[in-house]
Amino acid sequence: MDIHVDTQQPLLENSPQKIPKTTTQKTIRKTFKGTAYLANLLPTGTVLIFQTLSPALTHKGQCHTITSKIMTIGLLTFCSISCFLLSFTDSIRDERGKVRYGVATLNGIWVMDGSIKLQGEEANKYKLRFLDLFHACGSILVFGAIALFDQSVVTCLAPNPSEEAKELLAVVPIGIGILCSVLFLAFPTQRHGIGFPLSRN
Repeated sequence: MDIHVDTQQPLLENSPQKIPKTTTQKTIRKTFKGTAYLANLLPTGTVLIFQTLSPALTHKGQCHTITSKIMTIGLLTFCSISCFLLSFTDSIRDERGKVRYGVATLNGIWVMDGSIKLQGEEANKYKLRFLDLFHACGSILVFGAIALFDQSVVTCLAPNPSEEAKELLAVVPIGIGILCSVLFLAFPTQRHGIGFPLSRN
C-alpha cells in the first residue's frame, strides 16, 4: 500500500511580507495613540464640539475661502477659552446626593443654581488656587496639541508647510503631550468640573 505524502508549502509562507515602517510613521502612530489619553485631560464637551465642527468648517482641510479660515480660527479660539474657563468649575453633592455644579472663587464655590451655600472649612476646600490656573493654562496647551493632530485644521491653516514645519508639527504635539501629562500627574487637580469625570464622593 503506497502512502502519498503532501509536500505543499504552508499557507503563511506565501503571504505578503510586512513592509517595515519608517521612524516618522512610527512616531505618528504613537502620537495618535497618545491623543486619546490627552483628550481625557480636557472637558469632553469641548473636544466633542471641536471634533464635530472641525471637518465641516475646514471643508476637510480644503478651506477654499478666507471665511473658512476665519471660522476655523474662531472654533480654535472658542474651544481654547472653553478649556480654560471650565478648569475653574467644580461639582459637589447635596444632602440628597444630587450633583451641583459651581465655579471656584476666592471665597469658596459659587453654585450656579444657588441651591447650596457652603460655610467655613467646607467652603475652603473649593477655594480658587494657583494650581487651578496652572491646570487651566495646561489644558489650553493640551487642546493645542490635539488641534495639531487634526490634519484638516493643519491643512486648512498651513496648506503648504516646509519640511521643517512638517517636522515641528509631528514633534511639538508629542512634546506638549508628554510635558503636560507628567506635570498633570505630578500636580493633580481635585476638581471635577463641567465636562470632567465625576468623583464617587
